[in-house]
Amino acid sequence: MPNPPTDANDGPSSGPSRRKVLGAAAVAVPAAAGLAATLPSLASGAPAAKKLPGGGDLGPNVLVFDPDTAGIQDKLDEIFKKQEKAQFDEGRYALLFKPGKYSGLNAQLGFYTSIMGLGLSPDDTTINGDVTVDAGWFDGNATQNFWRSAENLALVPKNGTNRWAVSQAAPFRRMHVKGGLNLAPDGYGWASGGYIADSRIDGEVGPYSQQQWYTRDSSVGKWKNAVWNMVFSGVDGAPAASYPDPPYTVLKTTPISREKPFLYLDGKDYKVFVPAKRTESSGTTWDSGTPKGESLPLDKFYVAKPDDDAKTLNAALEQGLHLLLTPGIYKVDAPVEIKRENTVVLGLGYATLVPQGGATAMKVADVDGVRLAGILIDAGKENSETLLEVGPKGASKDHSGNPTSVQDVFVRIGGAGVGKATTSMVVNSNDTIVDHVWVWRADHGDGVGWETNRADYGVRVNGDSVLATGLFVEHFNKYDVDWHGDKGRTIFFQNEKAYDAPNQEAIQNGDTKGFAGYRIDDKVTTHEGWGLGSYCFYNVDPKIRQGHGFEAPEKEGVKLHNLCVVSLGGKGQYEHVINKTGDPTSGEDTKPSTVTSFP
Repeated sequence: MPNPPTDANDGPSSGPSRRKVLGAAAVAVPAAAGLAATLPSLASGAPAAKKLPGGGDLGPNVLVFDPDTAGIQDKLDEIFKKQEKAQFDEGRYALLFKPGKYSGLNAQLGFYTSIMGLGLSPDDTTINGDVTVDAGWFDGNATQNFWRSAENLALVPKNGTNRWAVSQAAPFRRMHVKGGLNLAPDGYGWASGGYIADSRIDGEVGPYSQQQWYTRDSSVGKWKNAVWNMVFSGVDGAPAASYPDPPYTVLKTTPISREKPFLYLDGKDYKVFVPAKRTESSGTTWDSGTPKGESLPLDKFYVAKPDDDAKTLNAALEQGLHLLLTPGIYKVDAPVEIKRENTVVLGLGYATLVPQGGATAMKVADVDGVRLAGILIDAGKENSETLLEVGPKGASKDHSGNPTSVQDVFVRIGGAGVGKATTSMVVNSNDTIVDHVWVWRADHGDGVGWETNRADYGVRVNGDSVLATGLFVEHFNKYDVDWHGDKGRTIFFQNEKAYDAPNQEAIQNGDTKGFAGYRIDDKVTTHEGWGLGSYCFYNVDPKIRQGHGFEAPEKEGVKLHNLCVVSLGGKGQYEHVINKTGDPTSGEDTKPSTVTSFP
């Protein structure tokens, strides 16, 4: 994000207790019946491990409303007051609305707050009012409006247009806006977003000051303008392709997609809907009827609470349960290990895993169909070799029929305190879908410094045929994205190089000035990408020169479309866009240098 103020962490020094009961209609879901205690083992003389129940109470920080709930607006305002400035605090909240109609509401969303409808379709839950994100807390600058989400609701905005002024890690999914959508803050200050999927906006979408945006498998009435990098795949009503003036990258369809799992009510029973995979998709999954997929009853899930450790979570997984992580901070001293095919791990309200003692927070085996969704991973004080590992080293199975998906999974190194990781996210399994991730080495907050929150690599891809739709990776000490697998594809990439590099020597990569934001290894024979942007803001030493934003082998099978590099305010400069191709950035005009086709 450009030009962050020195005192960026402007929130209170500590957040509300994540276990505090807030007094709204918190839901209690009955546990599975008939789970008797197991008999002691006669062979060992010791009791067998206790079987963990599925289902259960969703916890005090999940608030459930129905149209007859009294004081909804007061409760929304109370949560917003706690979370408006709480950028690095511990409060985590999920606001769930049962199917029905709600009138006169304005749900302002602060940090770590998710609002969701509980219908099978967004139109089952209609708010005559707004779900608002603005930037009054930060003097009209929306570049730090992270970690909040809206899902599965229909909105009828009070004044005809809903404001959603966000930057990274703020998905807008399965939404129906019966009006327009404004993606800029009041006063049109800076904004650095963003992501829309499986949504329908009947009116006009106005990005205004948004630097970049990705919209996937949706429908819009009209798209108003662009700044640097606007990307669309499978969007009905998208503007015509015209990169770089205006900078629209448009794909008629998305090659492979599978929407994020979501919680919903079937009568009085809570279930998780797991959408089916689509190929060459466009438009929403729900606009023309019941979406395709599978419904899982809640008693098939272990409903985890923040006090649960890795041993408990792994015991639940070993029993064959899925995981539903309720809002809060989970400290794990060993990896949460997903070994069973088709396992769903769904977080509510930005449930956060913090590894202890240098552990990896989560590992996924080389199996079919795992769904990871709605999770924040926060690096611990001791260096982790990896934070998220999708497939073990050397994974080689074909998962094309039923790939693993990683959706709304966000990784943070520093900001909430010292954190370190050599490589934040590694994708080893073939055919993985990476759909909207933000992997971020913090540039502000606590525990921030070139060596303090050291993290060399953001995302490393070793698997073949991996597809990334909405890839945000920023500020790593070396490569932000380092791609080794063959037949990879990326639709939309947003990157900033590390602000805090102390000098040219610190980023030198052999004979090359700096590490690319997106690197494709020389051994790769086939790769394709669309709508890729890399920015620099070397505010510690503005004399730094970055050789290029992108690095790729010059082979017939490697094709990159619509790339740009930008020097923010002239703090550092790029010499080329990709390899030795593309004009340098110049001066202080914050003007992109572009390449429309490589090689």
